[in-house]
Formats: sequence, C-alpha cells, structure tokens
Amino acid sequence: MGKSVSCDDKCMNKVFHFDAPREKYHCDAAILWCFDNRFELGFRKFLKRIGVVNSDPIKVAGGAKCLASPEREADREFVLDQIRKSMRLHGTTRVILMVHSDCGAYGGLAGFGGDAEAEAKHHEAELRRAAASLRKAIPGVEVKAYFVDFDGIWEAEVETAEEAKRSVA
Repeated sequence: MGKSVSCDDKCMNKVFHFDAPREKYHCDAAILWCFDNRFELGFRKFLKRIGVVNSDPIKVAGGAKCLASPEREADREFVLDQIRKSMRLHGTTRVILMVHSDCGAYGGLAGFGGDAEAEAKHHEAELRRAAASLRKAIPGVEVKAYFVDFDGIWEAEVETAEEAKRSVA
C-alpha cells in the first residue's frame, strides 16, 4: 500500500489490496432486491442454496416495486435497462425479484396497519405484477419471485415464460 497512480495533476493512493479474477463471468441471475440490509445475509445464503453463485445485484429501494408499482416510469425503465445490460454483458437468462416485510418503500408494516398477512398478500400481488411487467418488456426471460420476512423466504408463484407465451397466443 502507499503506492500512487499519477493522473495528470492528481493522483490516487492505493488504500486496500485484493486479487480479483480478470476473466469475464457468466451471471446465474440478475437479482432485483431492496437495499434494506436486514435481509442481506439470509437472502445471500438462499441464493447460494438455489445455485446462484455469480449474480448481478440491482439494489433499489423497494426492490421489485420498481417494476410493479414504480413512483415514476423512469424508475421502471432504469431497472429494465440494468437487466438488459446484465443479459448482454454477462449472459443472464434468469431474473430474481425480491420484496420484503417492513419495507420503507411501501410504508413499512405500519402501512398495512401492522397486519403481516395483509402485507404478505399485497407483496405477492406486487411480485406477480413485477413479473408480468418484466416479461412484457423482455419476453422469454426466466423469472422467480420471493417475499422475505423475518422468519424466512417465500416463493410467489408467477407465470413461467412458457405459460406467458401460451397465454399471449
């Protein structure tokens, strides 16, 4: 450490060393999830369990809310653009959507009057809307959707790419 890199009149000082692989990687899934860190460890362990080793994380307030019920259409377009870049740059074919309990972007659990069941039902519907929005924008993409609470991770059943093709035909 202490080494500098000259950049015209300015310089950068190396403050930490690590070795990272230089090879381009194949992404197992682009993950659209909330930046609320309370669920990070549990969700990462779950991703590893389902075989997601290399991911392109897209962390935004509310996670899949940006596709289901964005505050601004530009939010949805930004997220879709990030997913398309993951597909183009890292060969991603699967997108994992996540929403969680007590999310501030939805007004927290208090936004559902403290009713965890009402919150879970709402988030299940949001995940279905997010998956439909994603499939409309990027046909054929594989989508999995999960609701995370303080007790575990719950899979929301969303239409598969094949089912989506059949329902359009």
